[in-house]
Amino acid sequence: MPERQLAIQGTDADAGRSRPVMLAIAGDSAAGKTTLTKGIVLALGAERVASICVDDYHRYDRDERKELSFTALHPDCNYVDIMEQHLQLLSLGHAVLKPVYNHANGKLERPVLVEPRDLVVAEGLLPLSTKVSRGCFDVGVYLDPPEAVRRVWKLKRDTGKRSYTSEEVDAELARREPEAAAFIRPQKADADIVVSFAPLEQRGESPEHSPSATILLRPTVPHPNLVKFITEDVREAIHLKLTRDEDGRPVDAIHVHGYAPAARTRPIEEAIWADLGVDEPLPASLGMVDGVRSESLALTQLILLYHVMQNRSFALSRQVAHG
Repeated sequence: MPERQLAIQGTDADAGRSRPVMLAIAGDSAAGKTTLTKGIVLALGAERVASICVDDYHRYDRDERKELSFTALHPDCNYVDIMEQHLQLLSLGHAVLKPVYNHANGKLERPVLVEPRDLVVAEGLLPLSTKVSRGCFDVGVYLDPPEAVRRVWKLKRDTGKRSYTSEEVDAELARREPEAAAFIRPQKADADIVVSFAPLEQRGESPEHSPSATILLRPTVPHPNLVKFITEDVREAIHLKLTRDEDGRPVDAIHVHGYAPAARTRPIEEAIWADLGVDEPLPASLGMVDGVRSESLALTQLILLYHVMQNRSFALSRQVAHG
C-alpha cells in the first residue's frame, strides 16, 4: 500500500487539528465486517470511535437497483468520488455530512453528520477500491472467509433480518459473483491485514460452529510485537508462524482456534489488554455475536485494537485526552 495518509495540501485551519487513526475494513457482503467493527466500537466507546459504512454511498435504493444491469458491488452503483472526498476530510479531522442507506429496508435516508474521533473505522464493500481511498487509511483490513462459509452467513442474515427468501439470496449471489471477482476481492491485495474466519474441516466442523481465525500481517505497515503474548504454552488457543502470502512473499500468520476454551483465551486477552496501559477493564463486549461469545472473534478484535492503539497518532491523542 502507498505511503500512509494521503498527501493532501492542508489549510491554515488544519494547523494543530488532531487527526484520527484511520482503519478500513473491506470485504464482500456478509463477510463479518459489521460484526468486527461493532466489537471495536464497543470496546473503545463511541466517544472515541467514529464508525461509518461506505455502503451508504450507494447511488440507488434497492427497488431502483432491480432495474439496473449491475449490482451494488459495482463502482458505478456508488458515489465513489464523494466517498473519497469524505474519507480525505475525515482523515484531516473534519466532519462530513454522510449519506445513509438503510440495509433493513433498502431505502436511502436523510444524511447524518459524522465527526471524527480518535479512531475512524470505515467498513463496507469498497473502502480499499481506489488509490485515493487507500491513501486515507493508516491500516487496511480485508475479511476473506471461504465462499461456502460466507454463503451460509449471508443466507442466515438476509433471510432473518432483511426479508429475503433463500431463493432470492441464491439468485443475488449468482448475479453478484462477476462483480465480486472484479471489484471486491481485488482489494485483498492492497490490505495490510487479511482475516479469514472459517471452521476447521479436519475437526469435522461446519459453518455453524464457532470459526477459527487466521490473521495475515503483511509487512506494508509496522505491526505490534505480539511474540511476547503468543508463546508455546498458549498454542492450544493461538499460535504465530511465518508462512507465504499468495504472491509467494513471507508473511506472519496468527491462527486463533475457534474451539479454544475461554479459560485458555482469557489470560491472553488480559495480557494484551494490560500491555496497552489503559485504565478500563477488558471489555466484555469483545467477541459477542447475537448474544453468543466467539473466542476467535474476541481475540481478533483485540489484536486489531492493539494494532490501532499502538499507532503513534492514537497514542498521542490518548495522552492529550488523559493528560
